[in-house]
Amino acid sequence: MTWYALLLLAIAAERLTELVVARRNASWTLARAGVEHGRGHYPAMVTLHTGLLVCCFLEPALADRPFVPALGWPMVVLVVLAQALRWWCVMTLGPYWNTRVIVVPGARLVGSGPYRFLRHPNYVAVVVEIAALPLVHGAWLSALVFTAANAWLLAVRIRCENAALTRAVPA
Repeated sequence: MTWYALLLLAIAAERLTELVVARRNASWTLARAGVEHGRGHYPAMVTLHTGLLVCCFLEPALADRPFVPALGWPMVVLVVLAQALRWWCVMTLGPYWNTRVIVVPGARLVGSGPYRFLRHPNYVAVVVEIAALPLVHGAWLSALVFTAANAWLLAVRIRCENAALTRAVPA
């Protein structure tokens, strides 16, 4: 379980790095007349992602879930691929990437990088990670609960983001 705890700590450190980048990018976009949308669902997102990491640790420890290599290693690969996709999104969007929905009126939609293929590739990374990270060490209950909660939250988030982009970005 030690190496799994280290993986969870690495993911937590990655999340903190995201928040640093997001804060810097928020300052940049707000200085360019950026408008924030969907503030109401943001605390739920923070709670969901924090709770995921806590439950990923607690469920295997408390329920004595073993590491099953046939499931665990493929899930590690998916978690790593999700991180790679997330950071490809961050690098592609540059200062426009954020954990919040902040849109600069008149800015053009990005159509390069993973955005050539999907409208919301960062959310694909989130979905994969939330499903795979608990399963690395057999936390199937956490995988089910957080995947369902994330599906509901992403429906809210994507509706909010699409509406904000439609209003602010030229066609």
